Amino acid sequence: MSRFLPLTIHFANGRTMVVSSIADAKIALGRTWKSKDTPAYLKAARLVEDATNGICRPAIAFAAFKKAAAQQGLLEHAGPSAALSMLDGLSSPSGKGS
Repeated sequence: MSRFLPLTIHFANGRTMVVSSIADAKIALGRTWKSKDTPAYLKAARLVEDATNGICRPAIAFAAFKKAAAQQGLLEHAGPSAALSMLDGLSSPSGKGS
């Protein structure tokens, strides 16, 4: 299965999980969400199952999972990576960042 940039999910019961594959997303969908009745959650669950069965592109299913988690406030905000911060510093006028 495809690998994706890891997402940290904070479930409604306070537990966390790092999700970086369709298999991880399927496990995460079975955990404690604020609501499993929202359209975004139901769509993500359907697409993740379809991706598992080979009838949906994994990237589409993972994007739906990420959207559902974000809509419920479960997605941890990730700041810029260390590499991106270094690149920003190099591209600043002084070459030293902000």
